[in-house]
Amino acid sequence: MADEKVPGERFCLYDTAALAAVLDRMAREAFPLLAGAEEPLLLGILRRGAPLAEMLQARLKANHGCDVPRYAMKLKRYGDDLTLLHADTQLTENAEFAARDLSRATVLMVDDVLYQGHSLARLQAYLTGRGAPVIRAAVLADRCCAVLLMKADIVGVYLQVAPTDVVECNVPPYEPEFKIEVLRPRR
Repeated sequence: MADEKVPGERFCLYDTAALAAVLDRMAREAFPLLAGAEEPLLLGILRRGAPLAEMLQARLKANHGCDVPRYAMKLKRYGDDLTLLHADTQLTENAEFAARDLSRATVLMVDDVLYQGHSLARLQAYLTGRGAPVIRAAVLADRCCAVLLMKADIVGVYLQVAPTDVVECNVPPYEPEFKIEVLRPRR
């Protein structure tokens, strides 16, 4: 999201080292939700939720011996600067994931920011329609301003920032450095 086209001030809230500790904690919280499940799955929301799901997957395996399959799902509602792109959240089905039977799955949806809740709500509806009996959510940052009745089971950090501020999760490979910044756009 670190797009210099949007003028304003940027403030780094969490750097790479701080976020490594946050992800370790998130994996510790995810482990009991997934370890006892019959068919645990990680489902990262493209763009930045997918590499975050990969980071959680690696930590679950390395730190807890829990090898969980991971998939990515493309959803789009906002541009990186929070410009509304679609009135309804657009979901593009992943062919490999669509072929999978979800009737015994415990799915952990992973996204970068819980903003208004549209992406998680859309994905939850899709998974419910596919018959997934257990659906949970993990987000790196919760802005604490969801307008839909969506809450994440696992939250990396809670951010209460001004409504006009933009939370920018910089996640490799999309950005070179893993960090969370707040952009205060110039008006």
